[in-house]
Amino acid sequence: MKKAKHTCPSNSKAFGLALQALVFMSNSPNRYPSNNIADQLCSEATLIRRILAKLAQENILEVREGRDGGYRMKQPPESVTLADIYLSLQTEASLCEGMLDSTGDHSFGMQMHDMFNDITGEINHSVLEILRKYTIADMANRMSPIMEN
Repeated sequence: MKKAKHTCPSNSKAFGLALQALVFMSNSPNRYPSNNIADQLCSEATLIRRILAKLAQENILEVREGRDGGYRMKQPPESVTLADIYLSLQTEASLCEGMLDSTGDHSFGMQMHDMFNDITGEINHSVLEILRKYTIADMANRMSPIMEN
């Protein structure tokens, strides 16, 4: 049975796909075309290119266009933390932005917004603290040797 391809560009999905792509590329100095990466991740090449373009802007990936082009890690996998990837992909909205959006501009809503803002700040700080503990190399080292590369 063929796996369904992921096409949703949400932040958490983009983060997961970025991590998978980097783990896939981490064990080789080769360049990988976006089609090969997308096939490995059962995703769409266009989505993968959008995600990897952000990582290239942050100097995590090197990109070469053309027939012999593709993507490869610019930095050693041991030096790239999951926090680096998360911050590279993060847009203005945090993981908890929906909480802040749920409050109104009335007195009660404004008080809740202030409390939510404090709480979401702590959550985001904690998330980054945890993500800084792990590198792409850590993830790659936990993969079984049957990973296709």
